[in-house]
Amino acid sequence: MLNIIGDAAGKIWQYLDQNGSASVTKITTETGINKNDIQRAIGWLLKEDKLSIEVKGRIETLSLK
Repeated sequence: MLNIIGDAAGKIWQYLDQNGSASVTKITTETGINKNDIQRAIGWLLKEDKLSIEVKGRIETLSLK
């Protein structure tokens, strides 16, 4: 499981590095990572202090620090 989460975190980081900030829904759709793994990977990236989250209304936008 740890490898799956680490791989998902890497894919999210690469996506944000190439595309800039994006919503969780957009990242999920465009990367093909399932929602549970996306949420776990977000936690991983937050713990490593590599991610920022901005919430506007019901939309969470992720970006790299």
